[in-house]
Amino acid sequence: MKHAFWKLGAWKLWAAAVLSAGLLELPFPLAGPMPAWRSIFAWFGLVPLLWALLSPSCMESPRPLRRGFLIAYLCGVLWYMGNCYWVRDTMLHYGDMPLGAPTLLLVGYSLVLGLYFGFFGLGVVLVRRATGSTRLALAFAPILWTALELAAARVTSVPWDQLGYSQVDNQEVTQLATWAGVYGISFLLVAMNALIAEDLLFGRDPAYAWVNRPYWRVLLAVTVGSITVLSYALPQNPAPTATAVLIQPNLDVGAETSWSGPGEWDRHIAEFKRLAGEQCKTYIAGIPQTGAPQGEIICPPYPTHPDLVVWPESPAPFVENDARFQQALVAIARQEQAPLVVGNIGADFSAEDQSWREFNSALVVGVDGARVGRYDKIHLVPFGEYIPFHNLLTFARKLTGRVSEFSRGDERKVFRLNGHRYGVFICYEAVFADEVREFAQLGAEVLVNISDDGWYGDTSAPWQHLNMARMRAIENRRWLLRDTNSGVTAVIDPYGRVRQSIPRHAVDALPAQFAFRSDVTFYTAHGDLFAWLCAILALGIVAWAGRKLLRQRIASS
Repeated sequence: MKHAFWKLGAWKLWAAAVLSAGLLELPFPLAGPMPAWRSIFAWFGLVPLLWALLSPSCMESPRPLRRGFLIAYLCGVLWYMGNCYWVRDTMLHYGDMPLGAPTLLLVGYSLVLGLYFGFFGLGVVLVRRATGSTRLALAFAPILWTALELAAARVTSVPWDQLGYSQVDNQEVTQLATWAGVYGISFLLVAMNALIAEDLLFGRDPAYAWVNRPYWRVLLAVTVGSITVLSYALPQNPAPTATAVLIQPNLDVGAETSWSGPGEWDRHIAEFKRLAGEQCKTYIAGIPQTGAPQGEIICPPYPTHPDLVVWPESPAPFVENDARFQQALVAIARQEQAPLVVGNIGADFSAEDQSWREFNSALVVGVDGARVGRYDKIHLVPFGEYIPFHNLLTFARKLTGRVSEFSRGDERKVFRLNGHRYGVFICYEAVFADEVREFAQLGAEVLVNISDDGWYGDTSAPWQHLNMARMRAIENRRWLLRDTNSGVTAVIDPYGRVRQSIPRHAVDALPAQFAFRSDVTFYTAHGDLFAWLCAILALGIVAWAGRKLLRQRIASS
């Protein structure tokens, strides 16, 4: 048996899966901001996996469908364990879990989400077996991959680091996102991986030539032509017309945060007041920790005031109904003569079950300190802000002692402040493209994302989170003000470029410059239309191929 394994070269198939997993880690942040040059690995990182799936060693094995699924599944599990290693670190330090449980959580997380890779391998091999055509299987690959990325967003709600995010610094390619979202970029990348894989699989065939590949020739010509035309629409630097102060309090997420000690509340509020008034200072003209130059000192012409002051989501004991909190908001709004967006815990009394419901919220306060409204976070973090299936997973409460039980918001809102409309979303919601675009669809002229990335520490997660937020700015052509507890606090322009930021892990404030836009992109108007078309097409092709293969087996039996 061992001899047969090596004779068939099966070990190469598993090695190719491991190689693809490693290559696909490289175009994403690993422990800091990602150098732009590493995005190139996304253009060929899937090639070893595609070669393994469609090579004779896989297709001629006794159970090619099972082997294809397992080869791709191995790749997926390894990729998730590498890309999302921060899950273990976060739960180890802040999850109150027993020894070994964080590692088991990461493994379980990867085993579940790795199934998407497994289904990709299964689908590609299925089409190859049903049609007998490797080229058709390769043509199907980008369609299936895009459909599975949509499933990751809609079914398991973890669309973390989809392949297209790897190109967030490639301004020519990201133009596709205004039409098809990040899914369009993923489609392009997988298509190019398939093109290279075809060369590997057929390159030694004398009959193989470019002229015999009309599908790929047309695809490449249309894609390159479209990107070239779109790149001319890029402005050099859209000019800012408004200012905001983004406060970064850098509160310790693991510390006791009741602020109940003598004078502790007053000391912290005084710090927030001081930071809210910091409008004349330097900043980083780019992403922190990349060697970006120091920006010029911003001193707005007086007598002017910022258009907005933002406090992030943080572990501060800010509760909307707390009288001290309300008084502090009034004082700062009047001091700065500016409206506020403040991360806090909102609370409403439910007449239905006669109890108070708590929300992870962003409170919006006017220039006079009066309450304008509140946005309650809709997409909560499982096992972080609530326990899914809590009646079934009764053990989870013991494993994750610090998990909150927030209620889910039910309405996306746009707030009008000083004649302009703002869309505010909270933390993890930044990774859901179709949800964020609804704020722009509702008329938001600028997007505000408040977050507490302190839970991630110095892992890859804060940088991954930043890049996903940058893609939201690109898809909707909106300036995005990103205010975090400990970084990365930044201003992102409508083309995904970080224009201003401040260092991480520092008590600081960013004098943000931005502008308002009201134009609507195709993606803003229609959402994940392209991804849904791929999903429908993928389901149809899989059903057709499965039926065809079944008929072949019945006929041969």
